[in-house]
Amino acid sequence: MVSAMKTILLTLTALTLSFAHAGAALYDIPLKDIDGKETTLKPHAGKVLLVVNVASHCGFTPQYAALEAMYQKYQAQGLVVCGFPCNQFGAQEPGTDAEIKQFCTEKYQVTFPMFDKLVVNGPERHPLYVALAGETSPFPGNIKWNFTKFVIGRDGKIRQRFDSRVKPDAAEMTQAIEAALAEK
Repeated sequence: MVSAMKTILLTLTALTLSFAHAGAALYDIPLKDIDGKETTLKPHAGKVLLVVNVASHCGFTPQYAALEAMYQKYQAQGLVVCGFPCNQFGAQEPGTDAEIKQFCTEKYQVTFPMFDKLVVNGPERHPLYVALAGETSPFPGNIKWNFTKFVIGRDGKIRQRFDSRVKPDAAEMTQAIEAALAEK
């Protein structure tokens, strides 16, 4: 009985440590920015992140305007919107990174960080989306469409997941961002 209790306690301790370091692991995932430069989310550690899979030819594409407005409104408080182009849904992001960048800056005046096109579902799912939506995520499950949003707290932990239909300026999104920003 004592041996079984020790095993349970050791397992719980290991799980707790694993979850405590999950945020750090998120920041260490290798990425490329929209210009093809190697990077990670580490420069944004300690900030609230809004991670969004984006597409230029989607019915939800006008959300870029609200994402940029949210970034401008909350950036000084520590919000960083991170756009990750994805072409998995209806081939709605067919362009090159340079074309995507040009579209976003010219049509929506996007200034928030944009990254290299990646895969969010399936066997080639990018490690970032394995962390965000994989089996060990607090919000597991395939991404259903473009403009799915994840709120990441200052500690690197996933706080909320919103589907495409939830606009960036919706009350529940604003509340989630403001709550995450209030955490120190």
